[in-house]
Amino acid sequence: MGFDEMDVDTIWMDGEFVDWDDAQIHVLTHGLHYGTGIFEGVRCYDTEEGPAIFRWDEHLDRFYNSGKPYNLDIPFEKEELTAATKELIRRQDLPSCYIRPVAYYGYDMLGLNPESCPEQVAIAVWPWGAYLGEDALEKGVEVTVSSWRKYSSSQIPTNAKTAGPYVNSVLASLEAEREGYVEALLLNEQGNVAEGPGENLFLVRDGEIYTPGLAEGILGGITRDTVITLARELGYTVHDDVSISRGELNTADELFFSGTAAEVTPIRKVDNVVVGEGTRGPVTTEIQQAFFDLVERRTDDHPEWFEFVGME
Repeated sequence: MGFDEMDVDTIWMDGEFVDWDDAQIHVLTHGLHYGTGIFEGVRCYDTEEGPAIFRWDEHLDRFYNSGKPYNLDIPFEKEELTAATKELIRRQDLPSCYIRPVAYYGYDMLGLNPESCPEQVAIAVWPWGAYLGEDALEKGVEVTVSSWRKYSSSQIPTNAKTAGPYVNSVLASLEAEREGYVEALLLNEQGNVAEGPGENLFLVRDGEIYTPGLAEGILGGITRDTVITLARELGYTVHDDVSISRGELNTADELFFSGTAAEVTPIRKVDNVVVGEGTRGPVTTEIQQAFFDLVERRTDDHPEWFEFVGME
C-alpha cells in the first residue's frame, strides 16, 4: 500500500503540523547525502481503552541515545515529542498505527562534518498491518542467509538506529526477494548469526530459548526485550547472550523473528531447509499469543509499557 492510498494527511516537522505533501527537505540535506540521521519504529495498538503506544518511553530513550555517537542533539524535549505524537494520532483519527520519528542533520553544507547543519526532527504515523505479510504470523516465513554480512560495532555503532547503515539491511532484503524468500538473515563478521534486516532472531531447542547477545552486533530490540520478559514469565529458560552458528539454524526446533514491525513472526524454512515441523511451533505460538494478549490489552500485565493517546 502506498502512502497516497492511506488516509493520512499530516506530519509533524520541527514543532509544526504540516500537510503531508508539504513535508519536504532541501535536496542538499546532509542526512540525505551521508545518512546522518536516526530513527525509530513504534507501534500504537487498538485497545478497549483507545489507542495505546507500546513501550514509547524505551523507544524515545533509544532515539535520543542513537544521536549521541553523531553529536546529534535532538532539539526537543521528550515531553514535546510525546505530546506531538499523541496529537498527530488524534488528528489522523487512527485506532492503531505505526509511528516513525526521525532526526537528521539538515541543509547547510556538504562537508563530512555536519556540525554546522541544523538538527531537524519529524514524526509521521500511518496504518500498517503485518510487516511480513498477513499469513506470516500464523504460517511463518521462508528466509535465506544473506551473502551480505552485518557490519561490526568497530565500524559503525550497532546499538544506534542510524539511517545510513540500513543500506546493509536493504541489500540483504533485496537479495532475499530476488531469490524468492520473504526475508533474510545476516551473519556477523565472525560468521555467527546476527539478526534479520529489521528483526531480532530467536531459536528454540529442547524447550529452551536462545537469542544472540549484543556482542554479536545486533540492535538491542525493544520487542526482543519484551519477548525475553514474557518468555521468562511463562516459565521458559531464556539465554539472551549467546552466539548462534549458522548450522544451528538447520537443527533448531523452532525459529522466530521479533521486531516492532514483524512483532512475533515464525520462520518455517531457512534456505529451503524445513525448521522443525515446518509450522509455527508450540513455544512460538505461546509467546506470540502472550505478546498479542499484552499489546491489545487483553491482560492487565505491564501497564508501565503503554502510553495511552486519549482520543477526543
